[in-house]
Amino acid sequence: MEYDIALIPGDGIGPEVMAEAHKALLAIEEVLGIRFNFTEYDLGGKRYLSDKTLLPDHIIRELRQMNAILLGAIGHPEVRPGILEREILLRLRFELDLYINLRPVRLYPGVYTPLKDKGPEDINYVVIRENTEGLYAGGGGIFKKGSKDEIAIQESINTRKGVERCIRFAFEYCTERNEKRRITLCGKSNVLIYESDLWVRVFEIIGREYPDIERDYQHVDALCMWLIKNPERFDVIVTNNMFGDIITDIGAIIQGGLGIAAGGNINPERIGMFEPVGGSAPKYAGKGIVSPLAAISSAQMMLSYLGEDEAASVLEYAIKEVAGKRLLSLEAGKMGFSTSQVGDLVVQCIRGDNLKR
Repeated sequence: MEYDIALIPGDGIGPEVMAEAHKALLAIEEVLGIRFNFTEYDLGGKRYLSDKTLLPDHIIRELRQMNAILLGAIGHPEVRPGILEREILLRLRFELDLYINLRPVRLYPGVYTPLKDKGPEDINYVVIRENTEGLYAGGGGIFKKGSKDEIAIQESINTRKGVERCIRFAFEYCTERNEKRRITLCGKSNVLIYESDLWVRVFEIIGREYPDIERDYQHVDALCMWLIKNPERFDVIVTNNMFGDIITDIGAIIQGGLGIAAGGNINPERIGMFEPVGGSAPKYAGKGIVSPLAAISSAQMMLSYLGEDEAASVLEYAIKEVAGKRLLSLEAGKMGFSTSQVGDLVVQCIRGDNLKR
């Protein structure tokens, strides 16, 4: 098969970790014969500071023709917070209708978790977050700004279509995942009355179409507690945009940290964009000391999304081997290897004779 892949290295550590994900995909190409046609786009803070370019319409049109997008990181210390996030990241989600944010949370053997007495058998779940609505849709405004009577309103926008397609995706994903066959709706129905009413009703209606899937509900505050106390309770969690943003950070740290946490922003019918979730981390940029495994895991998620199951399995095995058996830590500066050396280890594993999965 042949795929057109857009690369957006971005800011901070993004280009460094993206280079290693690219390297891993080239090794997959060599070993398994898959063909990738890469096109790189220099979007991000550096270009914005140079010529005020954010996300031109012609690039959006080009991205719509791609099979998938790999993103490094967006965020620059010299650009006011909100500009790059809103005009590049959020615009990509909205323009490409990437309505699902998919976050696997899996602890690999040998990787450290801060949770006492928990291991790989306990931490293995997926968060499915609605990705284009809610508080992030931009509803609201400011009245009498700068005065003592200033009013700020931020509205959560939830459509039946948006909620339904997210929840249905979650049930289908739970069925295909075939692990605990349990799906948890995360909300706050005792406070967010109207939003929660829509989510709970749709969850129950769609859930009746999947009688073999166990379903339950958790308030977001209680769920945060249980994710730390008993993560083994969870299989698939489905939630709104804001709550998903919060609980996936808990997932990142208990699976080993930002050095391995990856996510996908996807439209199951069109295109997916995959990225490490740790951000641009400008204090580490250019030092070659951060783990590229999150970016490489993003590439692994992309392969799975493209239906290249063997390639995804090969790359995941390599990630697991390197993370659990070769690195001293996943923390920046403590791995025992440089960023590029970790990428080399992954490539060696892909090319080697130890792919006994």
